[in-house]
Amino acid sequence: MATTTYTEISSNKWRTVAIMMLFVAIVIGLGYVFGVALDLPWLLPLAIVIAIAQSFSSYWWSDKVALSLSGAHEVDKAAAPELYRLVENLSIAGGLPTPRVYIVDDPSPNAFATGRDPKHAAVAVTTGLLGKLDKPELEGVLAHELSHIGNYDILLSSVVVVLVGFVALLSTLFRYSMWFGGGRRRGSGGGGEFGLILLIVGIVLAILSPVFAMLIQLAISRRRELLADASGALLTRNPNELADALEKITADPLSMQRVNNATAHLWIASPLHDTEGKTRGWLAGLFDTHPDPAVRIARLREMAR
Repeated sequence: MATTTYTEISSNKWRTVAIMMLFVAIVIGLGYVFGVALDLPWLLPLAIVIAIAQSFSSYWWSDKVALSLSGAHEVDKAAAPELYRLVENLSIAGGLPTPRVYIVDDPSPNAFATGRDPKHAAVAVTTGLLGKLDKPELEGVLAHELSHIGNYDILLSSVVVVLVGFVALLSTLFRYSMWFGGGRRRGSGGGGEFGLILLIVGIVLAILSPVFAMLIQLAISRRRELLADASGALLTRNPNELADALEKITADPLSMQRVNNATAHLWIASPLHDTEGKTRGWLAGLFDTHPDPAVRIARLREMAR
């Protein structure tokens, strides 16, 4: 099991790196095409400054926003002794500081982790999760969420937010500059045939690149879920715990009472799981925040064997 789990972790890490490199290449390419097409050398640095400024606040306050949107309330060891003890023991096993523990009053079983780094992290579980999972299954879910913290997935998410925001800003600035007298003024400033081609390419990219950026962001989110599955299985040494938990979570008929698209990717299973991962084509799956539950469960069962 250990060899298979380590292989899964390594594979997921390298695939995430490959996707990130593709993302960075797209950003650099967009900056070049937009800047040359409109003859605006300031476009690239301006977009970088604005995107980083927007994402900086998200990085520092993302945990507070996520916990507030989900309606989570913090508990201590006295209020939830068994839950707190599980989090504490798994944190010690994983070499992590014990995160703050929260409970969300919701009958649908689910959980998420948030925080900018292991020292400023939080784990939240729903009352439905506590009531419907047995102790080993709950341990599997908590190990998954602690793996998100240990793998610095929040930091990666912040970097991705910067890149996605960068692409969106470049596209917006390109459109505004083109329509309000900026750049090459659609051929009046020279550049010849090459300039015209770049301008046409820039228009197409300005329309399509935000969609491509979102698809890459979602692909990274799905890959990090698979990595957290493998890392969590390694932490508990029992992949079947998490597999059993995922089966219960994804089969539960109750929808979450407070669903927010901005935080959907944080949960261990999408709060929109009534539509995700069920008899849909691969194209629809590209827009999912989470991998197909059947794929996740099958991978965990294979690790156990």
